[in-house]
Amino acid sequence: MLSIQHILRQTQPDANGNAFSQKVLLQLARCRTAALGYHHYQCDNADCRKVHYQYHSCRNRHCPSCNWQKQEQWMDARRNELLPVKYFHTVFTLPHELNSLVMGNRTILFKLLFDSAAYCLLTLCNDPKWLGATPSITAVLHTWGQQLSFHPHVHCIVSGGGADHDNVWHNLKKSEPYGFLFPYKVMEPIYKGYFLKHLGRKILANEVKIPESCNWKQLKSNLYKKQWLVYAKQPMGGVSQVVEYLGRYSHKVAISNYRILNVSQHSVRFKYKDYADKGKMKMMTVSIQEFVRRFEQHILPKGFVKMRHYGILGNYKRKERINRILASMKLPLHPPTVIIPSAIRMLEKYGVDITLCPHCKKGHLLLMAVVLPRNKGSPENAKSFNNGGFFYA
Repeated sequence: MLSIQHILRQTQPDANGNAFSQKVLLQLARCRTAALGYHHYQCDNADCRKVHYQYHSCRNRHCPSCNWQKQEQWMDARRNELLPVKYFHTVFTLPHELNSLVMGNRTILFKLLFDSAAYCLLTLCNDPKWLGATPSITAVLHTWGQQLSFHPHVHCIVSGGGADHDNVWHNLKKSEPYGFLFPYKVMEPIYKGYFLKHLGRKILANEVKIPESCNWKQLKSNLYKKQWLVYAKQPMGGVSQVVEYLGRYSHKVAISNYRILNVSQHSVRFKYKDYADKGKMKMMTVSIQEFVRRFEQHILPKGFVKMRHYGILGNYKRKERINRILASMKLPLHPPTVIIPSAIRMLEKYGVDITLCPHCKKGHLLLMAVVLPRNKGSPENAKSFNNGGFFYA
């Protein structure tokens, strides 16, 4: 299967590029290779005794090959937070006129995008005209379009109701006539106004740098006149559908490996969905350098949190709050979240026993040693595994 790793291994690091982005690209290129070390296993079947090496993954959140286990664990945690109520999906998008400004101030303006979307939703939910209660909101940042263009937007999963100060649940008052969370004409001016108001303040405070060629006064006027895209989808089904939906969005990266169709010495061909043409699947070919450039612009700033929770899912005493709401609904409380080992998860979900020897299919793999890169650890803090010890490449 062609992958991001195949492409990155054909390129050289950009000495003049962003140091953090170049480090991420290097990690992705080395994913599941000897450069990151490996686990050394041996079959316990006396008639086999074959040796098996499992190369380490990079575990970087931008890697399309390394998110499965994290995604499954994250989905388990969300199942223990969702309530048996209706949920809605909304998308808040920034206009392309702001792309260059956002690229130059990503940490600040990505956060402002989150804050603006949350402010819009919480303001309307707290209004007695619409709900008069606090909803649950999970927001996920995406920065890409189907062609790997820069397209910052947040996907929000919002409960179709909320809890009051006594943890009593109230359903939305006006969702049925509209078939979605709130009308576009109500959401758009609140979202746009909050973002531009606070963007202007940050520019005046010199927190956001603008290019010399940018006429902020004119740009702001044009942005106020422009209609911003706030996309509200139809309500989703039960909790299982919501969790699956969230899982796909929460750990998605700029492009999945299955979309890469061909990689040559000089170019990459990949498929994309053209939403402007009724969602038809099309193909695009770009040079390897252009592909890497497009991919790199979606590497998030170091430490930036791309999934955020608001309302009753706020981090402080979240579990207690959810259980009090469930108690007021006279429903069973959520059980504690259990971390399931990857071997058990693979066996339960796909019927694959990853501890089984791939050669004889009878014996099981015993861990003999862990081989790490030279710059990892030292023999003083090494552990022993069976009779193989702990080694460093």
